[in-house]
Amino acid sequence: MPLILILIFCSGIFSLNYIEKSEITIAKIMCIQNDLTSIISQKNNVPNTKTFTKNKKINIMKKVKFATFLLLFAIAGTEISAQSLTAQKIIENVYYRPTGADGTSELSMHLIDSRNNERIRQIKQFSKDFGKEEKSIMFFMSPADVKNTSFMNWSYDDASKDDDQWIYLPALKKTKRISSDSKDDSFMGSDFTYDDLGDRHPNEDNHKLLREETIDGKQCFVIESTPKDGDYMYSKTITWVIKDIWIGIKKEFYDEDADLLKVLTVKKYEKIKDYWVISNTEMKNIQDDHTTKMVLSNIQVDIGIDDNKFTERTMTRGL
Repeated sequence: MPLILILIFCSGIFSLNYIEKSEITIAKIMCIQNDLTSIISQKNNVPNTKTFTKNKKINIMKKVKFATFLLLFAIAGTEISAQSLTAQKIIENVYYRPTGADGTSELSMHLIDSRNNERIRQIKQFSKDFGKEEKSIMFFMSPADVKNTSFMNWSYDDASKDDDQWIYLPALKKTKRISSDSKDDSFMGSDFTYDDLGDRHPNEDNHKLLREETIDGKQCFVIESTPKDGDYMYSKTITWVIKDIWIGIKKEFYDEDADLLKVLTVKKYEKIKDYWVISNTEMKNIQDDHTTKMVLSNIQVDIGIDDNKFTERTMTRGL
């Protein structure tokens, strides 16, 4: 999973293509069965029935039975396929989608209020996959009031472990660990919470496939996820996952009263070194009429970032 990124979503079915192919196969089998049955009927109605030997009748009946077996097998196979790709598996495909061993990018954070006033913050960020954990760190480059502020996140491939997060505030010259009680706070005035910047494990939620839907010409699975922890800040989320490439192109967040709180939309994604990377997102707070846009540039992957980049010492030292 990529950077801190926002990009969190980055969740018995079968694709419409499979269904169409199965229907064609079934139709062909039914035609074969009908043709064979017709042959038997025609042969049984000819005047000289003795020419149609007993062995031939048995042979054709076997073919009819075999065609019937193929028909039933095709139907059963379709049902098995429908159950093989579960909502849990879809979200796992999103979570484990390859994004490279490490990566870096420049990030523009646009904060837009209800009057369309806009503030822009420039950030440099890094991420690295350590196998059982992923570490991300970001440094605020401008404007002056947030310059040298840094944030670090460690996500674990273990649903029982919470993300570890730290923020360094240069005015205080102190690194602060983000407590569990503070993870629903806004991150640097944006529409993302600290928890949104983490990497939520699929096993932390129960997932349900609602339907299949098309967004901007892309076929998507629509997945509803409800937290196993009743105290979690969102009562549920709904994610639209693009088939085959496993990108969550849209995500709705619902508050504790089950009212729509905010919507995350992927505006752009691109392929870099064979990895699908989300490069432009928008988080819209419906209730506050506030928007945060994240635009990535100068994206690089698999560049060999040093492990020591992701430490509290690096946070205080800066770039």
